Amino acid sequence: MTVASPVRREVTVTAEAGLHARPAADFAAAAGRYAAEVHVTKGERTADGKSVLLLLTLDVRRGDSVVIEATGSDALAAVDTLCGLVT
Repeated sequence: MTVASPVRREVTVTAEAGLHARPAADFAAAAGRYAAEVHVTKGERTADGKSVLLLLTLDVRRGDSVVIEATGSDALAAVDTLCGLVT
């Protein structure tokens, strides 16, 4: 059995609304299209990237640095797409 290595990328959020309300919903919906597990980390807090409510708890604003990490067979595609949504 082969375990996929996590794909991890740190990005600065340039989207004007950060990850609040609608952008968080769009992010979670996009993450949900992938089989990979997705996590977003801001500082010491990590949230499931497929959960709107958990993403909102991170309070991600424009200019914040976050790490988007995915593990699974389509992890690279997931991270590429999700980074594009916040930058």
